[in-house]
Amino acid sequence: MTNKAKIFTKNLIRKNIMTTSDPNSICCPEFDPAPWDGKTLDWENKKFIKDKVFTLFYMPLNFGKVMKRFDYTVKKAGAKNPDYLCLSDHTSKWNMDVYLAVDKEIPGAVNISLSGRFYSKVYEGPYRDTGKWCSDYEGIIKAKGYRIKKWYMWYTTCPKCAKKYGKNYTVILSQVEDLKS
Repeated sequence: MTNKAKIFTKNLIRKNIMTTSDPNSICCPEFDPAPWDGKTLDWENKKFIKDKVFTLFYMPLNFGKVMKRFDYTVKKAGAKNPDYLCLSDHTSKWNMDVYLAVDKEIPGAVNISLSGRFYSKVYEGPYRDTGKWCSDYEGIIKAKGYRIKKWYMWYTTCPKCAKKYGKNYTVILSQVEDLKS
């Protein structure tokens, strides 16, 4: 079998595995904001796998495809995605790195770990409010005496599931350090 045929077959299998569910089903679990709203988290080597999403002026173009690839990779490895946590790092207008939390190392994936103090705040509403959320978040961080080292966004549900639940939660989570540091 040629390389091209192998890739086509692999993609066909992946596509069939990922699309056999009822189109009216909810693919994302309902998000509970309580454990994440206004919380300081101390992580020590929290495991993630990393991938890239192409964006056009920060709007993701292949986010669903990357999530399906993550899902396939995690299931194939017999791993789990704790809290369904998936962090997005908008690195430019054209790219976003995504980090999916996992419970173990995943063969063949880009495995990373995050350590440090993180602060999370939950927001609800349309994505067009992201600028307001970020300004609010920066004010909260400053009032707490922290400095942001690295920002992440967690889009807790896909647009289809957000519509079904009637809530569109986004979590801003950042690695923080004390201003005195």
